[in-house]
Formats: sequence, C-alpha cells, structure tokens
Amino acid sequence: MPDPLYFIETYGCQMNVYDSELVAGMLNKCGYSKTDDIHNADVIFLNTCAIREKAEDTVHNRLKNLHYMKKNNPQLLLGVLGCMAQNLKNELLESKPYVDVILGPDAYRRIPEILSDRNRDQKHQVDTKLSKFEIYEDLFPSRHEGVNAWISISRGCDKFCTFCIVPFTRGRERSRPMDGILNEVKEAVSMGFVEITLLGQNVNSYRTSEGKFHTLLEKVATIPGVKRIRYTSPHPQDMDEDLLQVMAENENVCNYIHLPLQAGADRILKRMNRTYTQMEYLELVEKIRNFIPDSSISTDIIVGFPGETQDEFIETLKVMEISAFDSAYMFKYSSRPGTKAAEYTDHIEEEVKQNRLQQVITLQKKLTLQQNKRHIGKTLPVLVDKESKKSPLKWAGRTEGNVGVIFDKTNEHPKEIVPVLIQDAQGVSLFGKRVIEKELLHEIN
Repeated sequence: MPDPLYFIETYGCQMNVYDSELVAGMLNKCGYSKTDDIHNADVIFLNTCAIREKAEDTVHNRLKNLHYMKKNNPQLLLGVLGCMAQNLKNELLESKPYVDVILGPDAYRRIPEILSDRNRDQKHQVDTKLSKFEIYEDLFPSRHEGVNAWISISRGCDKFCTFCIVPFTRGRERSRPMDGILNEVKEAVSMGFVEITLLGQNVNSYRTSEGKFHTLLEKVATIPGVKRIRYTSPHPQDMDEDLLQVMAENENVCNYIHLPLQAGADRILKRMNRTYTQMEYLELVEKIRNFIPDSSISTDIIVGFPGETQDEFIETLKVMEISAFDSAYMFKYSSRPGTKAAEYTDHIEEEVKQNRLQQVITLQKKLTLQQNKRHIGKTLPVLVDKESKKSPLKWAGRTEGNVGVIFDKTNEHPKEIVPVLIQDAQGVSLFGKRVIEKELLHEIN
C-alpha cells in the first residue's frame, strides 16, 4: 500500500517557510510522503500569515476553493497552521466548519498524535496555546534541494510595535541553544546547502548563556562549507559594534543588512513604539557604512500609519533619500485587531495611503537603480542560483548585497561563487559577464 500523501502551502514570512519544513519533517517521520499535486493529497495544511489583512483574505479565499475537495473526499484532512490559526481561531471554527485542524505556531508537536487519532476520531482538533518554552529544538526540518537554508535561531518577539500582531500570534521571545543551531547548520551543509540565513522575529536580540547574536554569527562563519551567511530581520535598537565587527572580519558573512525603518518622523516612530528616533536611525546607517563601506542596506516602510500627516510622510521620503536604500519592502498600514494601533481613531483614508505608497515605490525604484549603477565596471563575487527564466543560456545569481545578476553560461554550476564583471543595471537586476581567472589577474595587476 502506497504512503499517504501530504501537501503544505505556505504564506507569509521566511519563518513560516522554516515552520513548514519542520512540519514536513514530522509528516515524513509519520510515514507520509510529499506530493506536488494538491488533488492527490490525503492531508493538506495551509501555513498562514496574519501580518496584514490581504494575507488573511488570500487564505480565506483558498479555503473556500478547497471546500469542494473536502465535499468530494470526507476523509481528506484539512488544516490551518500558523499565525492566522492563532489569531482567528473562532472565526475559522464558525465560518469554515470543514477545517479539521487549527494549530498555532507552538502546537506543531501535536501533528503526529492528530494523524494517529484521525483513524479513530473525526472531531476538530484545535490548539492555539502559546508557549514560553517551545523552540522545536530536537526537530530537524525537511528541506528541498537548493542553495539557501533558512535556520530559525529564536521564536516570538518582545518588542510590541503597536502595528504588529506577531507577539500575540507567536508569543514572547526565546532563543535556541547555540549548539543546536550549529548542528543544524552542519546538517544543512552536509545536504549540499552553501548559503545559510539565520532567522528570528528580531534576530539580533538573540541571547543565551553561551553568548549573544554576534557570537553565534562568528561560530557559524567558521563551519566548513558555509560559503555565505545572511540574517533577517534585525531590529535597529539591537544593532551594535560587536555585530558589525564580526561582519567586517568574516568574508563569508554577507555585507548586507536588512534594517527596518517603518517611518521617518519621530512622532510616528514613537506611536509605533519603534524605540529609536530618526536621527538615531540615520546615525546607525552611517555607522554601518563606516564599518562596512561596500555594504548594502534594505528596509521595511509602512505608509499611512494612523495620524501620519503629509509633512510626516515627507520625513519618510527624506530618510529614504539620505539612507539611499538598495531595496525596500513597502506597505500601506493594515490595521490588525488586537494591536494598540487598531485602537487609534485617526486612521488615514485608503486613497491617501495608496497615493503615499505609490510615491514611496517610485522613489525606491530610483534609489535601487542608482545604487545598482554604482556596481557597473566592478567585478563582484556572484553565487550561482539557477538558470535564468529569460534564457536557458544564462545564469541567475546574487551578489552579497542580494542583488540579482544575469550572465551568460560558461562552465559554472549552481552553488558556485564566481567573479562577474557588471556591465549594466536595469530595474532591480544587474547584467554582466563571467571573468575567467586570467582576466581577473590582469585586472588586479
């Protein structure tokens, strides 16, 4: 008899990607096999995101589409995992009674028990209790073959930004023991991964008795076979010189920092509970560039936060210009029930938010192109990712600064780091040609 099949669909952040890999590992241990065709699945899990209303709407619509599969196959187990399960348990139970399983981010250990009981018990299974201790330390994720491995180093968040639901859906911050993380990195390398991305809601607030984040980063950098290391997302409040020093001293730690700004005006930053001022943020950007002169910096920006005036929005544009971000994730403010910001009475009209978002996007496109053009004429180390979607004769790779590079194939292979002479910048991509060793030596001399 063939193994039963599972299908996992993941929404939201990289932490959800990692959690889906953990769940897949548990399912594999239970004798289930992965299928890429949802119609063949005996178990379907949607791993959900609650950070914005649009993400929730997408999952609601997906569940409506899956209802017909449940009607045609009552034995199908349909589950909702993650932040939306945590945040909207009652709504899901009321409006989607055909959903069998609702598990929050700290309840995934129950999956083997639920699958076992499923043969005897058809009742709904709901567990959205938050844990102060759960870090899934003894579980290893089931990863697809690839270049980059996401590795969670902590769970939860203690910052309580007023716009963010994460502390309520993922609980309080707790860090994994360093040895467990290092063992997971070694296992990822043994599976062929050459790039490691360390994950946390506030990755640089990692703290254990063995050391802080910069200590962990330095230890990961010494593991043989780790060609590149990234991390996301840090909080500006927890960026320190120890971390920047480790980045500057270790060649395989990418010269790239994702540094969420969110807003440029001090009053709005205070309303968001971001714990820094505009000046402190700009000083930090300057410090980063002093420590790591060729670093790339990306950011997050929210426009239309409750009470944001036009002048305060212009402050955000000003900070963007001064910081010259290489890239940005840009969003309209989305009210999340249960957060402090949802209680404000001076919400911004949708049309104003949309207009401000468009201005931010337009400015960032200009800044990204400007920053990318500074690489023209330079030879950069590029990690080969995969074949370009545009041509089977070209590779798609990435710089340390996480910029996509397209170049002609010669004798490279995925997972190699090769020197590429950057010849052009268009949109968000760079274009170049592979530099062979003789040319590189001539260029150096």
